[in-house]
Amino acid sequence: MAASRWLKPEVYPLFASVGVAVGICGMQLIRNITTNPEVRLLKEKRAAGVLENFAEGEKYKEHGLRKYVRNKSPEIMPSVNNFFSKPN
Repeated sequence: MAASRWLKPEVYPLFASVGVAVGICGMQLIRNITTNPEVRLLKEKRAAGVLENFAEGEKYKEHGLRKYVRNKSPEIMPSVNNFFSKPN
């Protein structure tokens, strides 16, 4: 009874958007901890000091999503933009 009082259908989109945001933050946190060359969790790796490993940094920077959107147009809906901006 109390749950139905607080959990209304109107708040489901809010729960979904907050859940997606938390998921994106969690994914980025896991990505940084596991693949970032500047983050070292093991004591042996931290003892190495500052490394000049440019290839590993470039690999981290050029991830799959960046490669995918590199040559794309920075528009959300290109077909709608073309429809309204270009005369027939």
